[in-house]
Amino acid sequence: MLTDNEVKKLREDIVFSETLKDIPFVFHTTWGIFSPRNIDDGTLMLLKYLEINETDDCLDLGCGYGPIGLTMAKLAPKGETTLVDKDFKAVEYSNINAELNQVKNAKALLSNGFDQIQKKKFNVVVSNIPAKVGNEMLSLFLYDAYKQIKPGGKIYVVTITGLRKYIKRNFEEVFGNYKKLKQGSNYTVAMATKEQTIRG
Repeated sequence: MLTDNEVKKLREDIVFSETLKDIPFVFHTTWGIFSPRNIDDGTLMLLKYLEINETDDCLDLGCGYGPIGLTMAKLAPKGETTLVDKDFKAVEYSNINAELNQVKNAKALLSNGFDQIQKKKFNVVVSNIPAKVGNEMLSLFLYDAYKQIKPGGKIYVVTITGLRKYIKRNFEEVFGNYKKLKQGSNYTVAMATKEQTIRG
């Protein structure tokens, strides 16, 4: 059985430093948020292949404590980055980390997918998609992303490699194209582009 001091220790913030896309960050996290002690391998792989322009408006879908979204915001200082998660603690820590890392052009919101951000349009949408999100929610993510990505904009996802064929099929169905950027033994990074001529 844990002592009172051990329980108190568990309630304290987990704090670690990481450099992402050559940008140094300090992250505060807590137990119950995905990968609280370090940046997970899927996120690190995705960030290697992510291309952001300085004026891009970006969305981090399922942001956790903010590593992807805050990196995008730093890479796009003339744009606005929105981070969303359905977990209120993730949103809270994303906003804490934005303030700690002096990221002024990023804001985290509580939202189940796109349901609280339906009026925003984005150049780039990025998601480290949870393995257990379910096909139905994943379909909603992709169709909503298509509607809210500006023509010429892109969606990047990292998934467990077992989902790669599902992602390929759905990217081709929704966006009309698919590009595999990297396939590893555990994770696959893929991208689709919203063509300038909007499909039906």
